Amino acid sequence: MQSASHSWFRDCCGFKGVCSVFVSAAFSLSGTELCCLAAAETQNPSKTLPKATKQVFWRILLFYIVSLTLVGLLVPYTEKHLLGESDVDVTASPFVIAIQNGGIKVLPDVFNVVILIAVLSVGNSCVYASSRTVLSLAEQGYGPKWFGYIDREGRPLVGILVQIAIGALCFLVAYKDQDTVFSWMVSLSGLAVLFTWCAINVCHVRFRAALKAQGRSTDELTFVSHTGIIGSYFAIILIILILAAQLWVSIAPTGGDPFSVSDFFQTWLSLLVCLALYLFWMFYKGEYKPFRRAIDIDIDTGRRRVDLEVVKQEIAEEKARVAAKPFYYRVYYFWC
Repeated sequence: MQSASHSWFRDCCGFKGVCSVFVSAAFSLSGTELCCLAAAETQNPSKTLPKATKQVFWRILLFYIVSLTLVGLLVPYTEKHLLGESDVDVTASPFVIAIQNGGIKVLPDVFNVVILIAVLSVGNSCVYASSRTVLSLAEQGYGPKWFGYIDREGRPLVGILVQIAIGALCFLVAYKDQDTVFSWMVSLSGLAVLFTWCAINVCHVRFRAALKAQGRSTDELTFVSHTGIIGSYFAIILIILILAAQLWVSIAPTGGDPFSVSDFFQTWLSLLVCLALYLFWMFYKGEYKPFRRAIDIDIDTGRRRVDLEVVKQEIAEEKARVAAKPFYYRVYYFWC
């Protein structure tokens, strides 16, 4: 009689096999937070940022959830091209496989071109995000001051050059042991995505606590999360569960394989690096408290406008404008 695990999960690894891909899935979804990073350079973030943030939800739903669901229905798990079991095309995309199985001859090549353009777009966004992050670290005193150099056009030139230099590691694809190199590089950045998302949610919770402790409210914010701190707490708990599942898979690998020290460190290398950097900075600066009191958190430095009355008035006018619109427009405005 087939086990319950096999009835739900066709892979021989069962639920543990599903847990083993959580980090890869998070790595593939990374970058959705870039819309907030770009807010500092937009002309009117109070209008563009809320719209961009809402559109991220729909793009994930359409381009990831819906499309992957359709591909999952079209491509069987026994497809020989899917996991590189065929010598014909070991790099075939599941989307291309679905198109080929449908008998469409030209579209697979078109789709491969789309994938290449998307990869270039990802590289472009990574240059933008990493260079701005390096600039921010320098301005806050967490890195060398010369990292904060900005040219006449307002570009963090040093940050861009540093990022491009590190990006040259892509030439390791020509190395004979490219698979091993790639595995270690993914291990360095895989869990870092989860740590980043967890830190974002913790910062949101602490920010809302600071507002409350200082006698202020969300009325002065141009955009408020629909799920509030409840959504942040849910995300934190979910990330902790994913990390626990990853630890389980690292200690007891799938397929009955024995425990491997190398595989364990490949999985948790980013955690060790983050802890090492955190402890180094904590002892270097002599700041041994992990959190500041909510009443002491500075929530005004860095804001473009600190005239709260003007901000509140603009928010009230925008709410009145939306309230005067038809119902369908209010629904669209809320979600999009």
